Amino acid sequence: MRLLMQQRPEGNEAPRFVQLMLQPDLLGGCTLVREAGQIGGRSTVRREQFMDRESAVRALEQARDQHLKRGFQLMFAQGEEARR
Repeated sequence: MRLLMQQRPEGNEAPRFVQLMLQPDLLGGCTLVREAGQIGGRSTVRREQFMDRESAVRALEQARDQHLKRGFQLMFAQGEEARR
């Protein structure tokens, strides 16, 4: 599952983005990867490990909702989120 969100720029600065991805591991768990930064600039990547997919999906949805409240717009959805 992958979500790409973007925030409208203010003035001459580049737009900010957030990418949220779920990656399954070999032991049945799941990793939530969060990448955020400015388009064309530096970004930061954080990884959070979960024991099961359901808790990882809940964390992804919570992060998505927080960014939507901050003014980000969903630009691309791939996987389960594309159906919703």
